[in-house]
Amino acid sequence: MIPFLDLKAINAQYRDELVQACARVVDSGWYIQGAEVKAFEQEFSEYCGTRHCIGVANGLDALILVLRAWKEMGKLKEGDEVIVPANTYIASILAITENRLTPVLVEPDLVTYNISPANIRAAITDKTKAIVAVHLYGQLADMPEIMSIANEHKLFVLEDSAQAHGAAINGKKAGNWGHASGFSFYPGKNLGALGDAGAVTTNDDELAQTIRALGNYGSHKKYENLYQGVNSRLDEIQAAMLRVKLKHLDAETKRRREIAAAYNSGIKNPAVVLPIQNPELNIQNYQTHAWHLFVISTQYREALQQHLSEQGIQTLIHYPVAPHRQKAYKGWSDNCYPITEAMHQEVLSLPISPVMVDEHIHLVIKACNSFV
Repeated sequence: MIPFLDLKAINAQYRDELVQACARVVDSGWYIQGAEVKAFEQEFSEYCGTRHCIGVANGLDALILVLRAWKEMGKLKEGDEVIVPANTYIASILAITENRLTPVLVEPDLVTYNISPANIRAAITDKTKAIVAVHLYGQLADMPEIMSIANEHKLFVLEDSAQAHGAAINGKKAGNWGHASGFSFYPGKNLGALGDAGAVTTNDDELAQTIRALGNYGSHKKYENLYQGVNSRLDEIQAAMLRVKLKHLDAETKRRREIAAAYNSGIKNPAVVLPIQNPELNIQNYQTHAWHLFVISTQYREALQQHLSEQGIQTLIHYPVAPHRQKAYKGWSDNCYPITEAMHQEVLSLPISPVMVDEHIHLVIKACNSFV
């Protein structure tokens, strides 16, 4: 079986480094908000090109805390509208509703599956205060245009960079385009911890300070609480694991790009629609895709998935049910997003992993081409 993602093999490459990092934390005697978290925050902010990185418990908390901080700072208030792609993972929307803000779902671009700038413009009202720009599958949304729209209408932009570690446009990386960005380090991400972990990046000093307090019981100083905060802190051991893996991220991303290039050039079956990078940005070679996922689409998804399984190839569906069709948001069930719904019925993710060997890549290509 060719696994979709072999996390054991990925982490085995760095086992000695990971064990040493874990031992370093155990031997330190300091397990919460210690030297490892501080060092990772510095290293990851430098990697993204931002002034600040604030470690939090997970990717969802990263998004929630940014929006919550803007409310505490008087930038947002309950009921304000936040534009978000309709075809995102539900976490992007949960962060909005958790803050009692109003999600405004818009359809994606037909080519890239990322949020459409034209549809953002069409959705703006006098209640619109922010945009959540999701970098789906590892490709940055059209951030130059989105930031232009945001500046024109005085909107905040929150990047959902959970799938886009290291992705860039013209050298400017995910996490450094919007006013803030939320990252997930869930084990299956391109930069994955060995458990749950997340972070916020930003260049806004006040926002960084507010988020840091909110995630620490609302405390900026021990036993003094500015806000009714929560406990959402990056674990010291997970920070140590992430420091090890951050050193290897660019090499792993390079391998992902090699696999994606092989798929894009080798899969010739007309029944399989291959992913397309933003053509406008690619004209100038600006777009750099992180390839968290390699997502094809086909009208014959069930049959193709069965065919690939019979060939010993594991695939996954990201995501089978659109957020507005989830029971959690049952009040939205009558809403119609035809592009999003078609996507969720047709997308299929092929294996893409930095430890995939060439033989397995060729087998995936051969199996896709042999599907009738």
